[in-house]
Amino acid sequence: MIELPFTRDEYQQRLRKIRTEMAKRGLELLVVNDVANQHYITGYDGWSFYTPQVVLVPLEELEPVWIGRAMDAAGGLLTAWMKPENVVGFPEDHVQRVDRHPMDWIANWIVAKGWGNRHIGIELEAYYFSPKGHTRLVAGLPNAKWHDADLLVNWIRAVKSTPEIAYLRKASTLAEAAVTRAFEVIAPGVRECDAIASIQAAQIAGSPDFAGDITALPPTILGGENASAPHIMWSDRRFGENETIALELAGVCRRYAAGLARTLQLGKTPTRVSDTAKAVIEGMDAVLDAVRPGISAETVEGAWRKVIQRHGLKKESRIGYSIGVAYPPDWGEHTISLRPGDKTVLESGNVVHSILGMWMDGWGIEISETILVTETGNETLTKFPREIHVKS
Repeated sequence: MIELPFTRDEYQQRLRKIRTEMAKRGLELLVVNDVANQHYITGYDGWSFYTPQVVLVPLEELEPVWIGRAMDAAGGLLTAWMKPENVVGFPEDHVQRVDRHPMDWIANWIVAKGWGNRHIGIELEAYYFSPKGHTRLVAGLPNAKWHDADLLVNWIRAVKSTPEIAYLRKASTLAEAAVTRAFEVIAPGVRECDAIASIQAAQIAGSPDFAGDITALPPTILGGENASAPHIMWSDRRFGENETIALELAGVCRRYAAGLARTLQLGKTPTRVSDTAKAVIEGMDAVLDAVRPGISAETVEGAWRKVIQRHGLKKESRIGYSIGVAYPPDWGEHTISLRPGDKTVLESGNVVHSILGMWMDGWGIEISETILVTETGNETLTKFPREIHVKS
C-alpha cells in the first residue's frame, strides 16, 4: 500500500465535518463527483476519472465507499484508507458502451445496499460528471429524493489542517524552483516549448526531499502580445528581444497546489511596464495588510482596488481564490473569491492564491502570492521577490 498522505484520524475528522453538514441539510447519502473531493475524503489517487467514478458518504456508516472502474479498484486498494470491501469496481462491460452506463450499475449497487429511497445530496457542478451520467443515475434511483449538494465538501476543505499546510509549504518551494528555472532558461531566441519542458522538470523534481506532482493547471508563460490574454498555451514561438513575459506557475506536493506568478523582462523595461508593476506591488502590499481572520473577502479586494484606482488602473476580474488539493483542470476550490460581493469572512486556516494580473493592450504582467490566513494575520507561503526580474 502506498503511504497515506494523512492519518486515518485526519480522514475521520473530515468525515465528521461532512456528516455534520449533511445532517443540517437533511441528507442521508452524499454522492461525491468532484475528483479533488474524492481524494480529500478517501485518499484515492489515480488517473482514472476519464471514466465515471463516485465516492458515497452515507450518514451513519464509519467509512465512505469508492466506486469506479474495476481495473482501477486495484489502485483504490493501494491508495485509499478504507477497508477493501469499500473499494468497489463496476464491470468492464459498462465502460464506454452505448447500450449501458456505469451509473446504471452504480444505481443498482446503491439500491442493493438499501439506500435507494434516501434523501441524496449530489455534486452537480463537478468536472467529469456528465449530463448523461446524472440522468442515468437519477433514472436508476426513482425512489430517491435528490438535493443539490454542490460545494458542501469544498467549503469544509477551505479550512486547512496543520498537515495540509505542511504539504502547501512543500508545494511552495517547488513553485519557487519553477519560477527560478523560468528566469534561468527564458531568453531571446529560446522556444516557449523548451522553456516549459525545463520548468516542468523543476516542478516535478525541484526538491531532493519529496516528489512534485503534475499541476492541475499547466504552466503559463505569456510573452509579447500573448501576455494580454491570461490563458494562452505555449507553442514553438521563440521569445523576442525586449519582451515582457508573465509567468503563472505552481508547485504541487501530494496534490496540494501553491501558485506563484511573477513577471520577467527581457531587455530594457518600458516605462508603462515599470509603472504598472509598481502599482501592482503596492496593491499586493495592501492585500497583505488586509488579510486576517474576521475580514471579508470583498474587503480584501477593496483594499487592492483603492490602490490601483489611484494609479488610474482598473481590473474587472477577481484577484484571488481559495486553493488547496487539486486535480486537472483547475486548482481553485470554487469557494472563497476575492471580489466585490463575496462576503465570506476569512478564518485561520484559509489559504488563498491572490493573483494580481493586469492584461493590457498587447502586453501584461502578473504577480501573485499563496497566502495562509493565520490566527493573527497572514503568511505568504512562497518567499520570492515581487519586483520584475530584468534579464538583459
